[in-house]
Amino acid sequence: MKDSITKTDLHAAFIETETRGACAIIRLNRPEVRNAINDQMRQELIAAFEWAENTPEVRAIILTGAGKGFCSGGDISGMRARLNAPQGEVAFNGWKRQKQTHRGIAVIHGCTKPVIAAVNGAAFGLGLDMAMACDFIVAAEGAKLSMSFLKRGLVSDGGGMYFLPRRVGLSRAKELIFSGRVVLADEALAIGLVDRVSALENLMDLCCDWAQELTQGSPAAVALSKSILDRTFETSDEDIFAMGRQAQAVCYTTKEHRASVEAFLDKTDSKN
Repeated sequence: MKDSITKTDLHAAFIETETRGACAIIRLNRPEVRNAINDQMRQELIAAFEWAENTPEVRAIILTGAGKGFCSGGDISGMRARLNAPQGEVAFNGWKRQKQTHRGIAVIHGCTKPVIAAVNGAAFGLGLDMAMACDFIVAAEGAKLSMSFLKRGLVSDGGGMYFLPRRVGLSRAKELIFSGRVVLADEALAIGLVDRVSALENLMDLCCDWAQELTQGSPAAVALSKSILDRTFETSDEDIFAMGRQAQAVCYTTKEHRASVEAFLDKTDSKN
């Protein structure tokens, strides 16, 4: 994909955004700490996804990291500050921070456009949770992934306990979470933790090309399909069928559907 790259300015300190054709690239930008997530970055990430969601020209989103890593997880300095807080405030402060963490994961997972995680290096803890919140994960050769929470006496707090079993199955998810072991890109591909592996130098081109393939259809049909598919495992077949009927009724009204039908009929008429 050779579209020109256009920088966008969302006045963010820790998030970079740019467009490449119809694809928005959102880049975590704290390379000196392997893009560890702090409170400000979390807010800027939410704003960046809301910008991409609300920009009609953007058809797909790629989430990646600056420098040598994708995201090393939560910022350790924030954890230190939490430990130093008065005992009576620790739980409530943590609850408020978790609420923002979950909002950040929700804007990724709930985006109506296809989202690809371009894992250019280590994705640990919350970083891996964020990658799994995307629709697809492409890992660079040699990338390392780990559900490292238990090594810090914590549980996965970014949706990993929801996303991981859906990717690798329940038993393997338990093994990866309980052990916190590092998984290299090739094993991650073999077990379904990632969807594709790429040479690092080709990573963004591969992701942009794939994004283009995924967005050939109607934006409405893509968004509606995604919203239903994301609920498949916890929803009854009858409810899925009902949501499908409602979505199809919406699709009947779209300009893309009308144009497709008219083009097919015009082609058929021309052959008669």
